Amino acid sequence: MRVVLAGGGTAGHIEPALALADALRQFDPSIGITCLGTERGLETRLVPARGYELALVPAVPLPRALTPQLLTVPGRLAGAISAAGNILEQVRADILVGFGGYVATPGYLGARRKGVPIVVHEANPKPGLANRLGARLTEHVFTGHPDTPLPGAQHVGIPLRKDVSTLDRFSLGDKARSYFGLESDRPTLLVFGGSQGARSINNSALNAEPHLRRAGIQVIHVIGPKNTVEVEPPPGDPQYVILPYIDRMDLAYAAADLVLCRSGAMTCAELSAVGLPAAYVPLPHGNGEQRLNAEPIVRAGGGLMVEDAELSPEWIMRTLAPLLHDPNRIAAMSEAAARMGRKDADVTLARKVLEIAAR
Repeated sequence: MRVVLAGGGTAGHIEPALALADALRQFDPSIGITCLGTERGLETRLVPARGYELALVPAVPLPRALTPQLLTVPGRLAGAISAAGNILEQVRADILVGFGGYVATPGYLGARRKGVPIVVHEANPKPGLANRLGARLTEHVFTGHPDTPLPGAQHVGIPLRKDVSTLDRFSLGDKARSYFGLESDRPTLLVFGGSQGARSINNSALNAEPHLRRAGIQVIHVIGPKNTVEVEPPPGDPQYVILPYIDRMDLAYAAADLVLCRSGAMTCAELSAVGLPAAYVPLPHGNGEQRLNAEPIVRAGGGLMVEDAELSPEWIMRTLAPLLHDPNRIAAMSEAAARMGRKDADVTLARKVLEIAAR
């Protein structure tokens, strides 16, 4: 069997596709898997690193408004559809599974042209343009959020990497803190802003650094691969560890007691799956989906939410520092977050894909 996965651009599209790929290979190691991507996306690094074949198609961003750029779309899109169709034909694809992003639209239309069955997975509560199109071309539509408005969709959760979905934070905690050069008995805050980082979160956390240290709190701060820090915090105890990117997020989760982060769909799915409470800072622009991602977790008691404009060093010290020194409340929030998590979405979706391809 040959499966083609179309999900590129950001980690939120790529990671669920790779988690599905891993689950499919667990069912049958002989399954051939090809990932569609573009030369500008994170998939050029993430897909080969996970051992899967990557085939590139031209990136065709679809404007959301009537602009002169819209006039250039049909010609460029036709070329991308042709490229995707050729790849499907070359690998003799039995099925295409799309996760959204730039590469999904030519993937869906190329599969329709070649008569290849289509499966759509939408991680967000507000579906993107590519997946709204894909959902019109197939009856096999699955979602990561129970309230995603796609007709006939089935909620299965978001496929997660096994190193996250099977993580036992508490048994791995000491080893994980040692990995980052941290002490085993200090409250630990993990800070990150998604796969690319977030300037407002970075600035607020860095400006709170002296106060967090005086409060006895150690920090792992992932600033994002394209971001820099003008003046790094000096070495000392408690540690304030700054990293551009972490490949072993499972260890970062195991090391942390609490997270300060954006509320992308993958972030919310991973943190709830491992039972890690968080202070969520939804992206202040866009369609508001990040707020919708975090709201169910916050309502259940598994996290806090703060508006981007309200986030400040003072808020961190006023709200997060006391929380990190309250182990009973942290434990209750961890249990509440875990009740909202789904760990089996990769296996569930893999079974569905295999059933559809077999038919």
